[in-house]
Amino acid sequence: MTSSIDSEHKSCFIDSHCHLEDEAYDFDLDEVYRRALKNNVGIMILAGSDIETSAKIVDLTAKYEGVFGVVGVHPHEAGKVTKNYLYELESLLLEPKILGIGEIGLDYYYDNSPKEIQKQVFLEQLELAAKLEKPFVIHSRDASFDTLEIVRKKGYHNGLFHCYSYSLETLDEIISLGYHISLGGAVTFKNAKKPVEVAAKIPLDRLLLETDAPYLTPVPFRGQRNEPSYVVEVAKKIAAIKGLTTEEVAKATYNNTLRFYQLS
Repeated sequence: MTSSIDSEHKSCFIDSHCHLEDEAYDFDLDEVYRRALKNNVGIMILAGSDIETSAKIVDLTAKYEGVFGVVGVHPHEAGKVTKNYLYELESLLLEPKILGIGEIGLDYYYDNSPKEIQKQVFLEQLELAAKLEKPFVIHSRDASFDTLEIVRKKGYHNGLFHCYSYSLETLDEIISLGYHISLGGAVTFKNAKKPVEVAAKIPLDRLLLETDAPYLTPVPFRGQRNEPSYVVEVAKKIAAIKGLTTEEVAKATYNNTLRFYQLS
């Protein structure tokens, strides 16, 4: 077991991917945290973007009960890594409430880092995850072919595709390889065709909930800053799509998250 959950903070909802280390919460993070607990969101997992944000996540996990983290270098930041970044990540992974590596991957929608550097940094972090037998979180946007080529080549599939945005055919392959999928606010958007199709098709035992806060705020809070308490709206929408109760979705995704991250 990598860590454990204080029984006092066990809850029906988990936000499996958010960014409370973001400057958007610099002035009211305590209130955001309390609102999450009030909405029965007792576990929040923060995702790193670079070494600096990953170190900040370590500090936040020490401060707040029920807050855990993954640490890693986002593809946007791949071009800025130092020669010691893997050593620094490995050191952060020794912290008691750090569960794995993330978010890592490829993003060709923006041109923030050269593609070849993104691929190299992604593979290096996958290799670190495999070496340490840690779960990892993938960010992949407009890069499905290269992402799948790299994960197939590595052959270590203890991973989660967060904010999934690809086709149903790609979903089938990802699921067959053993991956989990997390869905967030996009599934609630008015014209969200593909996220709704994905939510309908994904096996319930492979699904996690997320907000990606402060981004991708779900309906009915569109236009506002996102926060973990809003993950309940994601659960409600997925329940409606799948013909389940919100409680059934909450329970399944809660247990899936514990299993994926080896929490108890």
